[in-house]
Amino acid sequence: MDILILLLALFVLALFLGVELITKVPPTLHTPLMSGTNAVSGITLVGALMAAGTDSSPVLVNWLGFVAIMFATINVVGGYLVTNRMLAMFKRR
Repeated sequence: MDILILLLALFVLALFLGVELITKVPPTLHTPLMSGTNAVSGITLVGALMAAGTDSSPVLVNWLGFVAIMFATINVVGGYLVTNRMLAMFKRR
């Protein structure tokens, strides 16, 4: 039970820190920041694949891994599309 409280406190702290950091970033840096975080989403995707792909894990871990795969994939594809659109703005016509 103590580990659950510790993990919940860590999650809330990370959530608060993330919101504070994102609100302090100027709008001109949001797109480059998003393209830079695609690597982190790729790492999340690999971890989620490992969690969802084991047979010895509980069913809840497999389902949470599947959900993480879905969200990380959406994040990676969305980040790629935004980065591609941003780079297209700098091409000569």
